[in-house]
Amino acid sequence: MPDAGSTARAMAEVMAGFARTLRAAGVPADHHREQSFLEALARLDAGSERDVYWAGRLTMCASPDDVPRYDRCFAAYFGGRRPHPGRAGMTVTIIRAIASPYGSGEPETGGETTALPATASEAEVLRHRDVAHLTEAERREVHRLLALLRGERERRSSRRFRPSHRGVLDGRRTVREAVRRGGDPARLRLRAHRDRPRRVVMVVDVSGSMTPYADTLLRFAHALVRTEPRATEVFSAGTRLTRITAELRHRDPDTAMRACSAAIPDWSGGTRLGEELKALLRLPDPRGATVVIASDGWERGSADLLGAQMARLSRVAHRVIWVNPHKGDPAYRPLTAGMRAALPYVTDFVAGHSLAAFEQLAALLGGARADA
Repeated sequence: MPDAGSTARAMAEVMAGFARTLRAAGVPADHHREQSFLEALARLDAGSERDVYWAGRLTMCASPDDVPRYDRCFAAYFGGRRPHPGRAGMTVTIIRAIASPYGSGEPETGGETTALPATASEAEVLRHRDVAHLTEAERREVHRLLALLRGERERRSSRRFRPSHRGVLDGRRTVREAVRRGGDPARLRLRAHRDRPRRVVMVVDVSGSMTPYADTLLRFAHALVRTEPRATEVFSAGTRLTRITAELRHRDPDTAMRACSAAIPDWSGGTRLGEELKALLRLPDPRGATVVIASDGWERGSADLLGAQMARLSRVAHRVIWVNPHKGDPAYRPLTAGMRAALPYVTDFVAGHSLAAFEQLAALLGGARADA
């Protein structure tokens, strides 16, 4: 039988995975909240769905706005529903005492450590599984978790201004206020640049070699569009470049996938990424944007053309991220002609084979660095 130490470590790993799922969904479950969550569970029954629910809700959520997202994540991660409050008063009191910065006392020791629900452990393992090797039921579960992903964006300064307490002098507003006061001295008005989400342009390879991953990549793109519809453009790439942003604006992921399937004319065909990037560069979309190319790099066209277009793209885009599902394999080496031509112009080269990889990609789009 596993000892208490290994069981506690397993519990911590599963709950850390739950915290990552919450962060991906937009709940501010930072390190300090995660620690409070684990301390609460140390005094409660980690095998009780109700105790786990209330421990997480009262430590991970910062405001009532976080509760609906928390409930959806709890149901998706632990494979259950929001437990009925029942007689949870004592549970809530204990957790609040632990979560409070003025709480006192050490966690209780001794007694048996109850095993966590199997669904929680399975969900954490599932986060790292290659989507190409999942069963249909596992794939549906990954898609459900992926639908909770919040594709937050790196912020950038806009040309537009907003009133501010700090910044540069706003001459017009200052003069207008002086006129309203009949020429009497007025308080100086200041302004600062607005910020806005940086645009993301995603190109998803839907060729035959990408068939095991294309659907999941498009579902990730759907999460991006749902989060920032005005700052996201998505294209499919096969034998031609097809804009599918409008199709991905459907709120329901399955409806959006059916619309994409009808709109993409070259599904499971060949790939001519060089020609398609050339077509993309004729559009204003990639200029100043973070460009995400999801492909295994099996180029049927000219590798030299692909390299030339990647060089052009690197000059006009803010950042170029290449997502290759095969990079999740430790033995993978980028030896294809297409990958060798593209890599010198790529800012970040990342995996795209699992839910955990998609969470890391979402963090990159939020402004993180690949080595962070």
